[in-house]
Amino acid sequence: MRRAQFLLLCGCLLVIFGLSLTTTTPTAAQGGPTTTPPAPITDPLGQPPTFLADYYEKWVSSPHAKTDAEAFNHWNTEGKIPASCAQCHSTLGYVDFLGGDGTAAGKVEDDKPIGGVINCNGCHNPVASELQTVSFPSGVTVQGMGDSTRCMVCHQGRASTVQVNAAIEKAKMTDDVDTVSKDLNFVNIHYFAAAATIYGSDAQGGYQYAGKSYQRRFMHVDGYNTCAGCHDPHTLEVKVEECKTCHEDVKSKEDLQNIRMQGSLSDYDGDGNIVEGVADEIVGMQEALMTSIQKYATEVAKAPIAYSPAAYPYFFNDKNTNGKVDDDEATADNGYKSFTARLLQAAYNYQVSVKDPGKFAHNAAYIIELLYDSTESLNSKVEGGDKATAGLVRNDPGHFDATGEPFRHWDAEGEVPGTCAKCHTASGLPTFLKNNTNIAVEPSTSLACTTCHDKIPDFTLRVSDKVTFPSGAVVSFGEGVKANLCLNCHQGRESTVSVNKAIAAAKVGDDEVTDKLNFRNVHYFAAGATIFGDEVKGAYQFDGKEYNGRFIMDEEDAAVCSDCHDVHTLKIDEDACLDCHEDADTIDDIRGDKDDVDYDGNGDAKEGIKAEISAFQAKLLESLSAYAKDKTGTSIVYNAASYPYWFIDTNDNGKGDPDEINAKNAFVKWTPNLLRAAYNYQYAVKDPGQFAHNAHYIMQVLYDSIEAVGGKDAVANLTRPEVAKK
Repeated sequence: MRRAQFLLLCGCLLVIFGLSLTTTTPTAAQGGPTTTPPAPITDPLGQPPTFLADYYEKWVSSPHAKTDAEAFNHWNTEGKIPASCAQCHSTLGYVDFLGGDGTAAGKVEDDKPIGGVINCNGCHNPVASELQTVSFPSGVTVQGMGDSTRCMVCHQGRASTVQVNAAIEKAKMTDDVDTVSKDLNFVNIHYFAAAATIYGSDAQGGYQYAGKSYQRRFMHVDGYNTCAGCHDPHTLEVKVEECKTCHEDVKSKEDLQNIRMQGSLSDYDGDGNIVEGVADEIVGMQEALMTSIQKYATEVAKAPIAYSPAAYPYFFNDKNTNGKVDDDEATADNGYKSFTARLLQAAYNYQVSVKDPGKFAHNAAYIIELLYDSTESLNSKVEGGDKATAGLVRNDPGHFDATGEPFRHWDAEGEVPGTCAKCHTASGLPTFLKNNTNIAVEPSTSLACTTCHDKIPDFTLRVSDKVTFPSGAVVSFGEGVKANLCLNCHQGRESTVSVNKAIAAAKVGDDEVTDKLNFRNVHYFAAGATIFGDEVKGAYQFDGKEYNGRFIMDEEDAAVCSDCHDVHTLKIDEDACLDCHEDADTIDDIRGDKDDVDYDGNGDAKEGIKAEISAFQAKLLESLSAYAKDKTGTSIVYNAASYPYWFIDTNDNGKGDPDEINAKNAFVKWTPNLLRAAYNYQYAVKDPGQFAHNAHYIMQVLYDSIEAVGGKDAVANLTRPEVAKK
């Protein structure tokens, strides 16, 4: 009974509290009435209820309660807040938009009175508490933010790719993007569109250029993937103390801008500094874009432009061409009116990057992509623009490239199959290590810290001491060696075993054509399989031949993946390579000190081993082409970028023409020998580091493949590397 009475009392107090916060008294502040801070809350006995007082003290000093803010006083002269603005600039409008006042949800029916702020009743009402989905200006509806969905109703901006394209289409400038149009005006995303930034390409808050791929929703770490996860919902302040848990250098709010994650180690703004916080990288990108905006405006639009973040409409005619907005230029009458479609797109993205001050934390990669693409677009039309763009970097490296095909391939389906999830989703490897299998999951933006690290913030690595390869072989770099984790994905998906199984099922001779064989694709970056060579049989190994096993470059300094590659950027430590290989100018020139054999027969036994392998590859492709034409009566051509890679050379010109590179024109007249050799050619292509991973093993399988389809004459000038003693 007491519990029920207490809950009833709490409910009554919340209602009283909500009503008290909407009380207004007339003042002369900024030409009209404004909200006065509510009186201290008390219970019926005159004592302040602690459970409400704490929240009140937080809220009353927050931007949502700032009675003199422009956000709540902009319409004082008019005496009312337009329905189109009231949704986010008054509590009554917000509740109306949600349908909490009994009207239809999704719109504000009428203008609202001035003098209010965003108080408790806005977020703490029955309709708001049940809110699960929110629609963005692009028309996209998202869900899954829990209580933070309430924040997203307003912190989403008021424009997107859709509105910018609509403005360009209305002005009839879609096909003429570099001509000034008097019908084009600046499109403003509005302010603090944090949710649009967080959701990236899903919400399309920035202007996304056709044909480009963009970062989707930014996923931080568990517990910090929503607005309320990082911000106190009442003060709106960032939970700096909790940031310190992982970001140890953070001591204050100002330090947040110095944060730089291991997955963001590119020099995006081209200033040579990859230690500065990613926030500073964005500043550098903004500066580059503004330079391009002003150069394009002068050279193409023939009207100098300048920007002011504090004065509407933000972009102005730069009358004295000094590159900035002077006081006499910051007037509506001087608003910039010489937009082309291309300039509008870029100017919109510049504003997007400025009006979300927390963008570096909300979704830095998305903002960098927008800034890069805008700069690139403008620079394509100005003198020297190509060189200016060349100094910038768009995408995160390797495992963190959220725009890359390895993570975007399944976006249309909305699901990554269990057979692909292990290596192409953030949760895949942890799931596999725990259960030895995977299930279908939603696409990830990229890999994540938790993919390889099992404890945050300790960042301890997941344990994987023994790794099974597609051939069934189980290998390891050694117990406790961190690089074993890499082997779980960088192992390919086929092997000698699977190719032999397919050939056995076809039941045909080595040179017999059959429709029962299809190309077997090893998949990509099978570096681990190359390193272990004969131990895992990742390439196709011909019967009766011997092959090298695991290659160890240097037992102490270059024995495993992480000895040569940065584990986060995946970049090769080229300086370390050249310290040992003093005669090489680049890693492509490297050749073993005692490796003085002229393998490709071109008379040069000192060229980089990579060049020797390239010659073997070229010879194999030549032999494959001749064999296919002779044995199957159909010419074959290869394209490394298009599945299923091997196509019919319909005009027999020896190259893949655009009309030939499509799935309907796939090469299908396979013989066992042609399949083996084609498999090995693809294997060598899809491990671009094979020359360092296990050069002799690669040349051995290429040599045998050339011989299989070209005969003894095809290898007459080649030398097969000797098999290393085991």
